[in-house]
Amino acid sequence: MLEHLQPTECAICGPQAAGEELYPANLDPEAFTPAVFSARRLPDRMHYRMVRCRQCGLVRSDPVLGAAALAELYRDSSFDYGEELEGLRATYGAALDRAAGYLSSRHGLLDVGCGSGFVLEVAKEHGWTDVRGVEPSGDAIAKAAPGIAPLIVQDMMREGLFEDGSLSLVTLFQVLDHMPDPAGLLRDCRRILRPGGVILAFNHNVTAWSARVLGERSPIIDVEHTFLYSPQTMRRLFSEAGFEVLGVTPVSNTYSVSYLTHLLPLPRALKQSLIPRLRATALGRRQLTVPLGNLCLIARRQA
Repeated sequence: MLEHLQPTECAICGPQAAGEELYPANLDPEAFTPAVFSARRLPDRMHYRMVRCRQCGLVRSDPVLGAAALAELYRDSSFDYGEELEGLRATYGAALDRAAGYLSSRHGLLDVGCGSGFVLEVAKEHGWTDVRGVEPSGDAIAKAAPGIAPLIVQDMMREGLFEDGSLSLVTLFQVLDHMPDPAGLLRDCRRILRPGGVILAFNHNVTAWSARVLGERSPIIDVEHTFLYSPQTMRRLFSEAGFEVLGVTPVSNTYSVSYLTHLLPLPRALKQSLIPRLRATALGRRQLTVPLGNLCLIARRQA
């Protein structure tokens, strides 16, 4: 796989912008398996060469696996949120309500990279009608609730997959970091939104205190992440894709103590031994709401 890596360019400034190296690559052939590209896997600190654009500061992996090979890995990946679903439902449900505050109705929602469709369930509980999802992982869709699975298209988000101007809200929960062409993805999302429609994105903040302190040891420095954003680069990216940015704010996430341990930069063998034991205890299952360095952007489609 290593011989099939392709160069990337800044998604904001284009190919003319030079990048400075942050971290050299530390890949091996085991980096390119469906298990590595599966949801919530144990961080293993494998990553591409990481660079920062000298003009805008956008951080990206360079070079990376091509889009077709990447789509195949995500198609065959597995999906298991385990005990984190309750916290995710609360976090994402609150974000859905904030986005809905900019809309006149709750009709027509698409969740990109929807996994098992739990966001679609939450949306329906919060009064949304005509909800849809798109997800490449067959395993994820197989784990969807019976009433939700038919609402999910198994595919990568792309032009022509949904009718232009048919939706009020598009959501990207921890998806944008994984996309090889984020500008193209946002253009596709803008196309399917109605005039005045809203887009909601959750993703990692590469300038958060945790990322700055941990550096290369941060769990966000990962082979799954092709781009990493700051509040400033998110604003630039969405603005240039034809959106009016309404806000970019830090958010806290609700996770169990065992999952927070999963994220810590501890030796892998120690975590493999410790985390199953924690999950069997009340302490390990306890839910904590903490600021782990995530961003929430809400933007409106410009005319």
